[in-house]
Amino acid sequence: METSFFIPKSYSNQLKDGSVSWQSPSNIALVKYWGKYGQQYPKNASISFTLNHCNTQTELKYFLKEIPSDLFDFDVYFEGEKKDEFKPKIESFFKRIEAYIPFLKQFRFEIHTKNTFPHSSGIASSASGMSAIALCIMSMEKLMHPEITEDFFNQKASFLARLGSGSACRSIEGELIVWGEHANIKGSSQLYGIQLPNKVHANFKNYQDTILLVDKGEKQVSSTVGHNLMLDHPFAEQRFTQANDNLSKLIPVLEQGDVSEFIKIVESEALSLHAMMMTSMPYFILMKPNTLEIINRIWTYRKEHQSYVCFTLDAGANVHVLYPENEKDNVLNFIKNELTPFCKNGEFIVDQVGIGAIQK
Repeated sequence: METSFFIPKSYSNQLKDGSVSWQSPSNIALVKYWGKYGQQYPKNASISFTLNHCNTQTELKYFLKEIPSDLFDFDVYFEGEKKDEFKPKIESFFKRIEAYIPFLKQFRFEIHTKNTFPHSSGIASSASGMSAIALCIMSMEKLMHPEITEDFFNQKASFLARLGSGSACRSIEGELIVWGEHANIKGSSQLYGIQLPNKVHANFKNYQDTILLVDKGEKQVSSTVGHNLMLDHPFAEQRFTQANDNLSKLIPVLEQGDVSEFIKIVESEALSLHAMMMTSMPYFILMKPNTLEIINRIWTYRKEHQSYVCFTLDAGANVHVLYPENEKDNVLNFIKNELTPFCKNGEFIVDQVGIGAIQK
């Protein structure tokens, strides 16, 4: 499929003033994407769990301009407070998607957004935030062209979200989303995320993710900078091969319900991601001492209790504790009793796999 597929030829209806609202979740990658090229294309395929409770709620108010202009005209409000510092990233996003959404300069926008998770909690909000805006824009397009199908709507929303933040393309649907072309996954694409078409065993239904907030500050190295460091990384090609191979291994694991093999792949992926950071030039470390303490305690607990609890990491210090639903009570007790001392102010978020974005 070519990108031109998403360029509209015409619209049936004209809009004036109104508003649309979406709630879009964050996601956590099981096989990681780290390294990109061109307009936010991934160097390797990735797969993620869509989360449920960690989401961004966005209302997009639009007002038809009386006098046309050649400028993007919008204001951003976060939890009721105007945030001009958010505007450059959104303006860059609008520039990238203008070819596919030609009506952007015809309207003045107000973007009202809030998160269900604490701001600056160290949970990446770009995936949920940019996907929520993309979905709102697609709702406007559907009002202008009601013939748009649900499949096309989701594909284009994911395509647009990717141009705001790569991982945002995995936040449109649930429960397991693949992004990036992969030989063993039918329909996989560089352009947008798709629901994993393969069978998933009941062992992975309602999978739990408790997020331990180790560090709530701004990362010392942004994800954008980290991705760019993969361009000249001495182990980049091996890493891209490893990720695609791990995704090949994960498909039968998910089908057969082999949680032990799932743990090996997911934890290896998390550590490989951070190994790339530690071996880039310049090198950097996003894990904190408490991150390592939590990991070691998870390993000890798993061995002593024959548990299926495991961890994964995003590009930061926080730890996502993954475990089957039938272990929820025991694992939460373990977290409260042994792991909260290593969290910032003892904070953690109890979440689980979700179904994707919801129109409000």
